[in-house]
Amino acid sequence: MRQSWALDYDTASCTIAAALDIVGERGTFLVLREAFNGVRRFDDMRRRTGMPRQVLSSRLARLVGDGILRKAPYREVGQRAREEYRLTEKGLDLFPVVVALMTWGDKYAGGPDGPPVLLTHRDCGAPVQLELACTVGHVLGSARDVTPLPGPAARRVA
Repeated sequence: MRQSWALDYDTASCTIAAALDIVGERGTFLVLREAFNGVRRFDDMRRRTGMPRQVLSSRLARLVGDGILRKAPYREVGQRAREEYRLTEKGLDLFPVVVALMTWGDKYAGGPDGPPVLLTHRDCGAPVQLELACTVGHVLGSARDVTPLPGPAARRVA
């Protein structure tokens, strides 16, 4: 069997590792889950994620610092001004990642009652699903239909 080409290349520029440095913690994905579900306020996120205040504050600060969330001011009548958290374009681009994790979890980590959340198309109500496709439009059935190749940032191991 032929050895994988990947063994000849350095992993220092791996974008998977770089992305995990930003969003790879469980708590970060729980914050993203809440943001995608429309939960924007700190106390609501804390209640729904079960995270201690300091941990949630740290996760939110990191996501704001990395440009995934932004703070937006709001004020309830008779209350002081506060801030809520909203997804940026960079944050919205994480939606397929969150949906992929949810889909995998529904299939392999869920209970016998089925998934706790169903995603539907806002306009027509049909179920939403992720598909992997090439730029020509062929829908790929699995990872076995993909051939990884060195990209422009790939560097050979010395």
